[in-house]
Amino acid sequence: MIIGIGVDVVHVHRMERWRNTPRLLERFFHPRELSDALSRGTGVNLSLAARFAAKEALGKALGTGLAGIVLKDIMVKNRHNGQPEIEVFGTALEALKRSGARHIHISLTHEENNAIAMVVLESSNFSSQHRRKHR
Repeated sequence: MIIGIGVDVVHVHRMERWRNTPRLLERFFHPRELSDALSRGTGVNLSLAARFAAKEALGKALGTGLAGIVLKDIMVKNRHNGQPEIEVFGTALEALKRSGARHIHISLTHEENNAIAMVVLESSNFSSQHRRKHR
């Protein structure tokens, strides 16, 4: 069952400004996430913008926004095939547990000066309900 859906867009120029304040980046991004994004060379601002959009989209999907969530407790990373995924810790993990969601689905895209993220939260009983209804 779908618990929540969130979408967010971030302008890349925002990340360009934030990169001039390293402590700001360290406040908003998990160390591994920041390291991965900074290794992308010319695509660093797009990568940071997409990751920040994912954090905002997660807050929207939770239905609570990001109130009470430490942003670096949300880490956007890529699987070996490049597919993005979200890993949560601490305050973000607690918010996810309270929501009843067990799975986070994420899609990221960017075009020129904008990065967009969509997050869908799913409870663990979706698959069994789906199978029962369609037998």
